[in-house]
Amino acid sequence: MKSLLFLALFLLAAGAAHAQAAPASGAPPASSAPAPASSPASPTPGSPAAPAAETPAPAGKLPSRVYAWDQIEASATPTATGKRRLVFDTPTDTLDKVHCHISTLNPGERSSAPILHLQEEIIIIKEGTIEATYDGKAVNAPAGSVIFFAANAVTSLRNVGTVPATYYVINYYPPKAAAPGR
Repeated sequence: MKSLLFLALFLLAAGAAHAQAAPASGAPPASSAPAPASSPASPTPGSPAAPAAETPAPAGKLPSRVYAWDQIEASATPTATGKRRLVFDTPTDTLDKVHCHISTLNPGERSSAPILHLQEEIIIIKEGTIEATYDGKAVNAPAGSVIFFAANAVTSLRNVGTVPATYYVINYYPPKAAAPGR
């Protein structure tokens, strides 16, 4: 859970930093799939860190990488209520699946009718103001807010502002319980 909260806070910080940065001129056109960034290998205890090529993750597992906003934004899909950007939806080494998407709701629009979520969900408001409804209670969440929906909560989101509201959604699916005797 701590690593997922860190991921959620990282995504919030990355989005806020990007919103304040000026666009780079002469940047290559963004592709629909973000390119992975190289990262340093874990240093051997007592030795200095040395850069190394990115180690590929086992097939089907989510590797470490950076998801740049300009590439995520380039993959946005228009919806009837705004737009949606899929970041990832795949297994990890410790989860059956982790899912992240970024949605934008136009003013006055609702994410969906209230829906029962079987998994826990973290939502980080990047910009705008969202009314979060869970189990019949409605609370406003301005930019920078973090929403946690517990498993089995009936939830819905609505943009109550006058400008589009953008938010990150992170769902995680822990491993299925081990069978008795394992």
